[in-house]
Amino acid sequence: MGTLLIRDGRVLRPDMTVVDADVLVDGSAGEIVEVGPDLSGEETLDADGGLVIPGLVNAHTHVAMTLLRGHADDKPLDRWLREDVWPVEAALEPADIEAGAELGVLEMIRSGTTTFADMYFEIDRTAAVVERAGLRAVLGHGAISAGKDDDAARADIEESIETARTFDGAADGRISTAVMPHSLTTVTPDLLSFAAEEAAEAGVPVHYHANETAAEVDPIVEERGRRPLEWARDLGLCREADFLAHGVHLDGDEIDLLAETGTGVVHCPASNMKLASGMAPVQRLLDAGVAVGLGTDGAASNNDLDLFDELRDAAMLGKLAADDASAVAAPDAVRMATAGGAAVLGIDAGRIEPGAAADLAVVDLDAPHLTPDHDLVSHLAYAVRGSDVRHTVCDGTVLMRDREVLPLDERAVMARAERRARDLLARAG
Repeated sequence: MGTLLIRDGRVLRPDMTVVDADVLVDGSAGEIVEVGPDLSGEETLDADGGLVIPGLVNAHTHVAMTLLRGHADDKPLDRWLREDVWPVEAALEPADIEAGAELGVLEMIRSGTTTFADMYFEIDRTAAVVERAGLRAVLGHGAISAGKDDDAARADIEESIETARTFDGAADGRISTAVMPHSLTTVTPDLLSFAAEEAAEAGVPVHYHANETAAEVDPIVEERGRRPLEWARDLGLCREADFLAHGVHLDGDEIDLLAETGTGVVHCPASNMKLASGMAPVQRLLDAGVAVGLGTDGAASNNDLDLFDELRDAAMLGKLAADDASAVAAPDAVRMATAGGAAVLGIDAGRIEPGAAADLAVVDLDAPHLTPDHDLVSHLAYAVRGSDVRHTVCDGTVLMRDREVLPLDERAVMARAERRARDLLARAG
């Protein structure tokens, strides 16, 4: 594979300024070689009239839950899980997960996402989808103790550990892994400690849900006499490179703990709003120096995987949470969707400069809702939609050219997912 030239566009630089420039990519190394005017390359991608941005990073999702999109809405988290999600997931077959993952990956490529972190089941099926689709991913088996006897619960966490060991470095290095106990309230303390120990030995992070709702926080405080993340640290969690999802109900001491330990947070504003979980203290996290990324969560609680929607929600909700219109400003929101997410996941992406991973998207600016172009960073935060993405590149390979997704048959993917979703709900009753 030779060089790829993304030519004649405007380029978003790491400092959030925009310049007229070409981007030259080494396709073999999957790296950006040069950013500047009048470059040349063997293969070209026309960015005229567009803005070249880092590929978006969806740092927390359950991608195969695309099959449950629209299945169960308008309920609080605990009821939603126990009444609608877990009973259907009990009927999942490996082919369902592969079909749902393929649909989600298609949706993400079309909307400019080049990396995602996924907590779910049958990870071999999702890994196969990632390999053939060309995206980058952090994958893990989501382990749950709730509703299981001791042997089954331990087997589930052991599967999460073994999955992390098996798939780390797969897909020519585009897949990395994490041990993923579901949450601080759905996995027993001894297994949380076991997960932390084994992840440290394997050299991979731990990813889990934490402080998502007040109903999760209050019992830990009452039973343990400590805040959830203080208790998690005692169990061996909250290490550098670990990352948690949601972090809605954090106090000042927990925010300081995250900053001190280097633990990242993935903000999922749409899911938090839909499930009425609350408003995360995003500006306080940013001010404390915590690495913050963005995630869509699953399509059953969002209901899409368009990270531009999430970016806009993060900026808007952040202002409400802080009671300050200047909070979570447009550049901060864009960073969370790019460099912030990359930092949380520990990948060298999210910025356009020589040496960085060649994960890129080109946003077509020729649209009424993007006119006039006073401030393109503002447009990225408040006006761009996933459908505005013209090209998507990951690891130096073009995955979408002129809105045609190259590695996947779009109509076949959608038809297969539709069939599997209907059959799944029929089996689940």
